[in-house]
Amino acid sequence: MDNTLDLAAIQTALEKSSAKVEALINSYVDKKEQLISLLQDIQAEFDYLPQETLVKISRTLDIPLSQVFSVATFFQSFSLKPRGRHTITVCLGTACHVKGGQRLVDKISRDYKIGPGETTQDERFTLETANCLGCCALGPVVVVDGKYEGHMTPDKLDKILKKYE
Repeated sequence: MDNTLDLAAIQTALEKSSAKVEALINSYVDKKEQLISLLQDIQAEFDYLPQETLVKISRTLDIPLSQVFSVATFFQSFSLKPRGRHTITVCLGTACHVKGGQRLVDKISRDYKIGPGETTQDERFTLETANCLGCCALGPVVVVDGKYEGHMTPDKLDKILKKYE
């Protein structure tokens, strides 16, 4: 395989992505009050908020960097680190915790060598926890890519996650 072609393809993809980000930021120049919407658009492009992009937002929109980072870190839906292709969220609310939610987190941590807020080395999975997902009767609950799975057990969890490997 010719590495030069691979590097050229990567460079082209980065340039296209950079141009798209530049256009996104510029589209908000007169809409500073819509910072959250801009951050959502940026995250949709990258699946996280790259630090250099946050700096560019601050400079272009003339918003203090501390304010941009404050918004980016306040909302749980934003991530400052690359995320996995699949997001696993384990509910640790009282009902789910009592029914074994923490055991599920421990199992995922052990099997995939990640803790809450971390992503596997191959960027396949990101593990998150939630204080309550609002479906206590189904506990313990695990959500994979937005799909809720109730009455979760370690064996059932293995079968579900195998589908994403």
